[in-house]
Amino acid sequence: MCRWLAYSGSPVRLDDLLYKPVNSLVMQSKHSRMGVETTNGDGFGVGWYGTEPTPGVFHCTEPAWHDRNLRELAAQASAGRVFAHIRATTGTAIQQTNCHPFRHGKWLWMHNGVLADFPKVKRDMAMAVDPSLYPEIEGSTDSEMFFYLALTFGLERDPRAAVAEAVAFIEDAGRRRGVEHPVQMTVATTDGETTWAFRYSTEGDSRSLFVSSDVATLQAQYPEHELLGKLSEDSRLVVSEPLGDLHGAWQAVPDATCVVVHGAEQELYPFVPAAPIVAAA
Repeated sequence: MCRWLAYSGSPVRLDDLLYKPVNSLVMQSKHSRMGVETTNGDGFGVGWYGTEPTPGVFHCTEPAWHDRNLRELAAQASAGRVFAHIRATTGTAIQQTNCHPFRHGKWLWMHNGVLADFPKVKRDMAMAVDPSLYPEIEGSTDSEMFFYLALTFGLERDPRAAVAEAVAFIEDAGRRRGVEHPVQMTVATTDGETTWAFRYSTEGDSRSLFVSSDVATLQAQYPEHELLGKLSEDSRLVVSEPLGDLHGAWQAVPDATCVVVHGAEQELYPFVPAAPIVAAA
């Protein structure tokens, strides 16, 4: 599987997220505490929003702990919204086009988990993708196909509904082909203003997901903490596993839940797959 983080708030240097925490994402690439695999060394990616409407992305097939260019970038670049992902492939090739986060216009998307028996449902998913979007698919992963299916179902209009429809479609396609538990996922997506994160699996035993606690409370509790002192009160992190061991800093996201982060506002909603609505002829 994989590990990822989604940050929003005051601009921070990338190494404050990727290297400096005790259980940083780069540390998790070698020694994940809560992932299916301890090592996530099949490439990585970073997406961030700078001065342009379209986010920048940096992908590499090197293990995150081994890449000198990532360390150089992280020591200099800063942003107020960052997606970062370390990959452990579930069978598809190790290549840059298979590294997360994936980008479409101003949108980013990343996934931890697996669409079980993906080759059995790949054709159904591909045929359902809007023909105008299909040429943009560059890689071979279930995660990217999932992204474009969600875009087809209206991700840019209503992310919660679109992801619910995409999951329902995948579950239906999988079950018709004898797949017992088609979907295992934590997913994050953003338009640069709001982050939506989802924790769900068909079997009801989903991969871990956490959100950070209120920054003002943590700053009062840990006044000497270097990174906390840099953050604005609206700063938030959604992560596959906690970046550190500060007591009270992380809250587990319940299964079958969508987290919506917009500025200082953080809301949790039940997540239930919903079949697409087909207009009557």
